[in-house]
Amino acid sequence: MQKHLRLNEYKVLFYRLSLAYLFYFIARVLFYLYNADLLRVESFSDFMALSYYGLAFDTTAILYVNLLFIVFSTLPLWKNTNRGYQKFLFYFYFVTNLLIYATNFIDFIYYKFTFARTTIVALDVIKHETNKSKLFLNFLFEYWHVFILFVISAILWIYLYKKVTVKSFKPVKIISYFGFSIIGFLVIALLTIGGIRGGDFKKSTRPINLLDASRHVKNIVQSDLVLNTPFAIFRTLFTNGFAKVKYEGVNQKVINSLVQPIKTYNNNPKTKPNIVVFIIESYGREYIGAFNKDSNISNYQSHAPFIDSLAQHSMIFTNAYANGRQSIHGMSSVLGGIPSFKDAFTSSPYPKQKIESLVSTLKGEGYDTSFFHGAANGSMGFLGFSKILGIDHYYGRTEFNDDSQFDGFWGIWDEPFLQYMEKTLDKKKTPFFASVFTVSSHEPYNIPQKYTSRFKEGGVPIHKCVEYTDFALKRFFAEAKKKPWFENTIFVLVADHCNQIFYDEYQKPMNRYAVPILIYKPDSKYVGVDNDWAQQIDIYPTLLDMIGYDKPFRSWGRSLLDKKSSQPFVINSTGTIYQFAKGNYICTFDGKNVIGFYDKNDKALKFNLIKNRNAEMNQIELHCKAFIEDYMNRVMDKKLTTN
Repeated sequence: MQKHLRLNEYKVLFYRLSLAYLFYFIARVLFYLYNADLLRVESFSDFMALSYYGLAFDTTAILYVNLLFIVFSTLPLWKNTNRGYQKFLFYFYFVTNLLIYATNFIDFIYYKFTFARTTIVALDVIKHETNKSKLFLNFLFEYWHVFILFVISAILWIYLYKKVTVKSFKPVKIISYFGFSIIGFLVIALLTIGGIRGGDFKKSTRPINLLDASRHVKNIVQSDLVLNTPFAIFRTLFTNGFAKVKYEGVNQKVINSLVQPIKTYNNNPKTKPNIVVFIIESYGREYIGAFNKDSNISNYQSHAPFIDSLAQHSMIFTNAYANGRQSIHGMSSVLGGIPSFKDAFTSSPYPKQKIESLVSTLKGEGYDTSFFHGAANGSMGFLGFSKILGIDHYYGRTEFNDDSQFDGFWGIWDEPFLQYMEKTLDKKKTPFFASVFTVSSHEPYNIPQKYTSRFKEGGVPIHKCVEYTDFALKRFFAEAKKKPWFENTIFVLVADHCNQIFYDEYQKPMNRYAVPILIYKPDSKYVGVDNDWAQQIDIYPTLLDMIGYDKPFRSWGRSLLDKKSSQPFVINSTGTIYQFAKGNYICTFDGKNVIGFYDKNDKALKFNLIKNRNAEMNQIELHCKAFIEDYMNRVMDKKLTTN
């Protein structure tokens, strides 16, 4: 009778699924060991508590992956227990499980660059790259230890799987066999549905999502330890992060007052200087000494001597932040004034619309517009987005046309490519606008062979690349200053996002978005240090204010020169949580509810002040909600213009 109940088969199925839980736990331990400095778990008991909360997310991922395996294991197919069928289940189980399980191992390393679990959006980032196989092989070579850990885990998993087998038998009592099989299948199906939803069978409760990982953590960064990468991928597979919201207390009057999506400036006389914007790959504020004079970091060392010298004659913003986490977010934030939150705007269904931007407004003023990127044309989606913005000329690896200067992975080395850019600008009719997105300060952290003895690795591998790119900028300015267009040009330096961290100060959750913003004009019109909140989306309105642009324009940022009509603020997202900083506080918001308020100097988000709410906190919450509501409405309704 027990055979016809199929109890042995169900026990073995339970064992095989339990193995997945064991190895997801092992992956969580390894993920923590690789990223302990970022996750900041205080004790073993805290880690175990986070792992316990992670079981719900592991369950969803494991059941998604093994859905068909469970079906094949429980259907009454008569031959379920024979050797051939069990061999089929073995291969099906490991092909599906190991393929998805490997994504956890990728995040052992990739998390250090994005500060978030990898989602399906990552595929949008790499789909434009022409050298995917080479990048993958380099990852295996550079981080061989991760690959070895994966292989060891796979071998151990297979060994344990084979330790428990299904006992072979041939059903005789057909009615009993089918009857018990149907009951067993329905029970298992019900449990599987509940598990995929996160252990909840209520219709009123939606399946768990990425935000739910933040419910039980002491610090929001620990939510990434609760999560696993397969879950993050599955939950974003058929969704996008854009959805209209309606918050209580937010109306158009509030939006116009706090967000001010349509702006007009009349602060400066109308001029037409050239504008050159450097978006520097992975160039965190941490690396530049001029931005760290008041950081109180013991034994601090700068890796950007040229930028340090340029900063003495520039306006610099020492409390500036990125509005996204990846390179694909940087171009839309800086040039389009459009931040990216859960998903990149450029990877969403909505970028193909008319966008009022720094590019479009300058084109309206008679500027020739160019974008330079030394990678393969189309890399990161920049070529497509440049066309949407209306950029006149795109200069990439194709136009450079000399692969002897190719770094072997991403694009043309920064030094020769910036020299190419300078020579190209020499031929431009003024006024012109040009932006360049550099490539060399990027994993796998290579520099030209001739400079290996000049630029040293320092505390982390990227330091030598930072120094090389700083040198490339120095060479650009040395040539440009000889040209007639140089004196009448505004230069902006900003990073797309941060990268490898050396100092603890920049391990803090807020400071993981800390980027430099520097504005330089050779006549020294703009000089000084500004310690107030600043962000990438402020660059677009700031430049229009500087040139005396007096027409209304759409912008979620604010002019960094304007100290009267709007208050400085910063908004970005961890992927699941919004961070909104203004005045004396940093607010964390999960899209529905505020989950924390922190002092403006508590960049570690360590001391939650939410129990002591005051009027300023309430106003910050309202501003955050108004921003998000207007952002979603304008993006989805295709209203990214003045009218």
